[in-house]
Amino acid sequence: MIYLLEAEDAAVARLRERLDGLGDSLVVVGGDGLWNVHVHVDDAGAAVEAGVEAGRPYRIRITHFGAGDVHTTGAERPPRERAQRAVVAVVPGEGLAGLYTEAGATTVLARPGEPPASGEIVEAVRRAHAREVVLLPNDADLRHTAAAAAEQARAEGIRVALIPTRSAVQGIAALAVHEPERRFDEDVVSMTSAAGATRYAEVTVAERESWTMAGICQAGDMLGLIEGDVAVIGSDVTATAEIVVDRMLAAGGEMVTLVLGDEAPESITGHLEARVREGYLAVDTVVYRGGRQGALLLIGVE
Repeated sequence: MIYLLEAEDAAVARLRERLDGLGDSLVVVGGDGLWNVHVHVDDAGAAVEAGVEAGRPYRIRITHFGAGDVHTTGAERPPRERAQRAVVAVVPGEGLAGLYTEAGATTVLARPGEPPASGEIVEAVRRAHAREVVLLPNDADLRHTAAAAAEQARAEGIRVALIPTRSAVQGIAALAVHEPERRFDEDVVSMTSAAGATRYAEVTVAERESWTMAGICQAGDMLGLIEGDVAVIGSDVTATAEIVVDRMLAAGGEMVTLVLGDEAPESITGHLEARVREGYLAVDTVVYRGGRQGALLLIGVE
C-alpha cells in the first residue's frame, strides 16, 4: 500500500509506530507536512484508518500480493468464500436513520445529549449478522467508543474496519460509494476516501454565553461550526447558514448536502439551494430530512 499524507511531525511519529505493528517493509519519508507512506499489510483498511487519524491521506494505491500464499502447514490456501458484509452507522436523527437503513446500513440512533455506549454499537454489529463490518461513528466524540466496540467485535471473530467519520454527512458520502461485491480492503479504502473528501459543518443554537474562535456568543445565538470549530456567530439561522456554505465552497466543491433538523425553518433549504445555484456553477445540492438530530442543519461539501 502507498499513499500521500498531509500531517504534522508528531502525528507521523505515532503513525510509524502503529503501521510498524500492522505490517512490514514500512517506509515513511517526507517533511514540511507532506509524507509518502509505503507499507505491506494484511489489513489495508486499518492502514488507511491510521493515516486518517494522523492527517489527510490521498492518492491511495493498493497492490495485492499473495495469490499463491500458503498456510503454515504448507497446504495451498483454499479459494476464499465470498463474505457477507454490512455497514453499521451511528446516526443523529430518525430521518437519517431511515435514509441509512434504505441504503442497507444497520443503524444506532444517537439522540441529542444521549450518545450510544460501546455496548450498543457492538450489539448493532452483531445484529448486522455479517463476517465483515464497516463501522461509521459519524461523530468525532464517538471515536474512542467506536474503537472499543470494534475491538470487542473483532474478539468475537468479526472483521471490523472503523472509518473515523466525524459527521453524518461524511457517512452519507462513504455509504454512497459502498460496494459489497468489492474486496473488503478496497471497499474500505473507497469509503474512507469519500468521507475524507467531504468537508462538514453544522448550524446550531448556542446554549449559553461562551468564548469561541469567532468571538463571544450569547445564549440563543446561531453558531456556524465548520469542521467542529465555531466559524460564524449570527442571529438568523438562514443568514448564518449562507455564510457557512459560502466559506466552504470558497475552497471548491461539486456537491452540497443539506440535512434539515426538525426545528429548522422550512424555507432555509430553498434559500440555500438558490444561493448555490446562482453563485456556484456546476455545484449540485441534495437535501435530506434528519428529524430530531440536535443541530438545526448539517452541511456537507464534496
